[in-house]
Amino acid sequence: MFSTKEYLERKTGPDGVDRFNYLQALVTEYQDTEEGDYKQQVLANLANFAYDPINYAFMRELNILDLFLDSLEEQDEKLVEFGLGGLCNACLDKENKAHILENGGVPLVIKCLSSASEETVMSAITTLMYLVTPQSQAEITSLPVVECMLRFAACPNTRLSNLATVFLEDYCSQDQIQAAQELQQQMSIQHGPAQPSDETSLDTS
Repeated sequence: MFSTKEYLERKTGPDGVDRFNYLQALVTEYQDTEEGDYKQQVLANLANFAYDPINYAFMRELNILDLFLDSLEEQDEKLVEFGLGGLCNACLDKENKAHILENGGVPLVIKCLSSASEETVMSAITTLMYLVTPQSQAEITSLPVVECMLRFAACPNTRLSNLATVFLEDYCSQDQIQAAQELQQQMSIQHGPAQPSDETSLDTS
């Protein structure tokens, strides 16, 4: 209901309808430019548009959600951060969530948990929580993910620790947490205890 032309005109005036053309121009710029800094700037701009539900129909029509998903596999950490931020902003919408889930979004977001960027990891945890459905919960709360959240919950970074704790308390069963704790004990015996501040790496295979 937020994306009708009539609603858009009431909210922004007739000239606001031009945002479709503006978003289309941003997508073209992103795809055409090879300049890293400018590519980051354009993607960050697109991610900001994902805050407003009024843009969602346009974003789906222009395949911007797919652009965000593709950016998660970039080598440029900032592109990953901004693309994930766009997904995080957009995925509370029912249609956007369905599109992300149907197009392999969960494993791509899970991989971002191993990022060295705090903002990327925070967005990854938040996005995973937003993407939980009865159908996706098993994948999102798989053993490697829960074990990763236990490590984050024990880390000295308060923001990260608090968010991981919410994930564990709200989306994971006690049996899942216990299994992850047992896995940690096995890993500790084999490799020595993991340090909470270490960069997290997930085996999602």
